[in-house]
Amino acid sequence: MALLRSCLFIILFLLGFAESQPFTHPFNHTDLQAAIGFMRAKSYHGFAMLLQMLDGTTAQPNRDLTFFMPDDKKLSSSSISVDQVREFLLKHAMPMPLDFNDLSHFPTGTLVPSGNSSKMIRIHNRGRGDFFVNNAKIVSANVCFNSLIKCHGVDAIIDYDH
Repeated sequence: MALLRSCLFIILFLLGFAESQPFTHPFNHTDLQAAIGFMRAKSYHGFAMLLQMLDGTTAQPNRDLTFFMPDDKKLSSSSISVDQVREFLLKHAMPMPLDFNDLSHFPTGTLVPSGNSSKMIRIHNRGRGDFFVNNAKIVSANVCFNSLIKCHGVDAIIDYDH
């Protein structure tokens, strides 16, 4: 019964959120700069740089997102070409701004859309210290806390092959 209530809550939350949040507006430049500042303050310089590469371009994602940011060491071990930056960022995002408290309501096994409409993120929720999006564990929750753009540090590049 509790699982049914949790699933119902999540469905209603997502439906209500989808109706209240249009996904067609561009990032507010102020919110984007605030998020980048929070990322840098927590040493996610590489991810901040990738976002800055798209800031002000037509390739910039056109909605508020929750980013899952691999650390600089993980980013430096992946090969991302300039043409792949937008796709990489969208694969490391959800199309709604969620802080960790919001994420913690998703039960294990929940599939949620990524920023890339053809990819889904599977939630593995075993509490604050053991929360995964696909293969990537959230190691730093709520990095961007005073912005419409939310972000969380993860310990891996998100893998969609599994």
